[in-house]
This record gives sequence, structure tokens and C-alpha cells, in this order.
Amino acid sequence: MNIDEQLEFLSKGTIDFIREEDLKAKLMESERSGRPLRVKLGADPTAPDIHLGHTVVIRKLKAFQDLGHTAIFLIGSFTGMIGDPSGKSATRPPLTMEEVEANAETYKKQIFKLLDPEKTEIRFNSEWMGRFEASDFVRLCSHVTVKQILERDDFDKRLSEEKPIALHELLYPLVQGYDSVALEADIELGGTDQKFNLLVGRSLQREYDQDPQVVITTPLLEGTDGVEKMSKSLGNYIGIEEPADEMFGKVMSISDDLMWKYFELLTDVQQADIDELRSRCESGATNPRDAKIELAKHIIRDFHSRSDAEAAEQNFISQFSEGNLPDEIEEKKIPAGERKIADLLVETDLVESKGEAKRLIKQGGVRIDGEKVEHAGVDVKVTGGSEIVIQVGKRKFLQIKGS
Repeated sequence: MNIDEQLEFLSKGTIDFIREEDLKAKLMESERSGRPLRVKLGADPTAPDIHLGHTVVIRKLKAFQDLGHTAIFLIGSFTGMIGDPSGKSATRPPLTMEEVEANAETYKKQIFKLLDPEKTEIRFNSEWMGRFEASDFVRLCSHVTVKQILERDDFDKRLSEEKPIALHELLYPLVQGYDSVALEADIELGGTDQKFNLLVGRSLQREYDQDPQVVITTPLLEGTDGVEKMSKSLGNYIGIEEPADEMFGKVMSISDDLMWKYFELLTDVQQADIDELRSRCESGATNPRDAKIELAKHIIRDFHSRSDAEAAEQNFISQFSEGNLPDEIEEKKIPAGERKIADLLVETDLVESKGEAKRLIKQGGVRIDGEKVEHAGVDVKVTGGSEIVIQVGKRKFLQIKGS
């Protein structure tokens, strides 16, 4: 690719280029000198599992890697113990070093589903921050004003609502920014909620006589509900280590409108091809369901395999289009007795809470032996030797046997 083609390739699924002319200059200098650009993506290991929402920006790191640049995946082993205040309305509890280390190990395993391990630098910011002394922190803080930090949207909002801001939270952008200095990053990637932190890094590099990094942000991905940001706590996520059939069914459950954003942010399909497919769907030439099947297969190929994607498609068609039950349904024995359906869903681990059970029932997502459950107060009688098939959503089935 020439430089303009590279810029077009890298701009797919992005929000901010700060600044595009700087990126163009860096790409040209890299081509002239033969020195790959150092492209940084940081992540605090706050949870052990990565979902598709996290992979949006990881795919952007892969795009730079595909162009021959150095991908640096920075694990916030130090910042994870502070807790990123981005988008938070309250102070987030910091992680222990044991939690950070355990989650970091799973991160390393999962990111290589997308990135080439031979061409990826894995770094931990405790490498340099762990050696900081009190005097080093004082010098670092001298490069940024209190006014600059408090201009951050979430801090400003919390101040106006008279919600507390812990002092250590004010240090977070400084530490993340210093990571760029320590790594001599040419480019830093992040979601739009990270923009403030990324710009602090750009500012600090100037203070340390480095060429400021280019900041590139990507959109936040809505979950399967199409409303809230994808989140495990909201139950609207698709985990990258989930079974292929589970992933396929979840992708098929998203709205037709959201499908196009998923195509743009979660696949390597070129924008021109996405636009053409969307035009065919809108004209009636292609069924949106068929387009969504292709989307699901693209995603599953990345995290499983081509054969897994084909098998998941056939299983989905057999199970839902032809009205068949899965070939294998998990069985669980429970004591005989009568229970409210919401209690039964929690007891059998089909949902995590009564609140989630009530929400799914209200949405029409719970069936008993094929019959839709109309309200959470329905009584379910389990007798010795009885067998009941409960379906939650489109993908979860459980056969309950009374004992």
C-alpha cells in the first residue's frame, strides 16, 4: 500500500486521529528509514475475560502490525492497582497484585487469538513505575496542572454532583501518560473514553523532549441489547472464549441496524464491501438474516476456526430455523418441590440473579417445554422422576430432573 492507502486502511472504524497529518508524516518517515513505528495499546487487567467490545481496539493494533509496525500490548500491572476513573461515577476499588497477575496471564493468552505473538511486545508498566520513588512522582506531577486534570469530563461531573474523587485517581492519567514516555510510543490507541488519558501522554512526551505520539480512538461497542456498552456485568456481552455455537447465536440476536457497526468494528471486511452488502439488504436483494450469518461466521473464524464457523451455522439453522432442540442438552438433578420460575432459574445457574431472570421473562426469553413463560410468578412443579426442558434466550437449554 502507498501512504494514502495505508491511511484509508487504518482509518476504518476510528473516531479520532490526533493528528492525521502527524500520522502521515510518521508513516512516511518509517518507510524512508525502515524503522517500524511503535504502536501502544494499554489495558488494565480488571477482569479475566476479554469480550468483543475489547477487541475493537485490539483489531486496530493488529492493523498496524499487519503493516509491519511494532505492536506493544501494555498490561497495566501498576495502573490496575489504581483503578481507571474513565467514565466512572464513583471511585473504583483498586485490584490487588495477585488479581492483576492472574488476570494478566489470561489477557496474554486471549490477545494472541488476534495478534501475532512473534511480532508483539508484551510489557508491564510496573517495569518502570515499580521503580519510581516519591521524588520521581513529584517531578512527574510538576508537568501537569490541577486545572488540566479537573477538566476531565468524569471528574468535572463528579465535582458538580458533589461526589468524592480520591487523590490517587488524579494520578492515573499521569501514569498512563508516562507509559508512553517510557515506551517511546509513536502512536497510542484507545477507546473514545480514553481520549483524555491519551492526550496527557502526548503532552508528557513533549515535556520529556520526545516527538508526541499520534492518538487514535475507536468507538465503544454496544452489546447485544443494542443500547448499553458491551459489558459482562450487564449480560450483553459476547466473550471471545465462548463456544462457537454460543457466539453464533448471540450475534444472530443483535438488531439488523447494529449488524453494520459489528461488521465495521469486528471484521476485516472492507468498508466498500460493507456498504455494498448494506445496500443489497436495504433494496431487498439480500435477506438481512443471511448477512448476519456471514457476520457471525467472520467473527467465529477469528476466535475458533473456519470449520467451527460452518458447524455453528448448521447447528443454528437446524435448531432455530427448523425448530429442533440441540442434540445434546445439559442435565441437572434438583430436589422435588414447587418453585417460582425466577427462583428456579437462579437455582439451576441459568441466570445469575432474580433481577436478570425477571428481565429475561419480561422480554419473552424464557420457555418451559417450549411454552413461553409470561411472568416471573409462575410456579414450576418438579416431581421425582419428572423431566422439564427450560430454554433461556435462544441458546441456553437445560433438562431438569426431579430427585
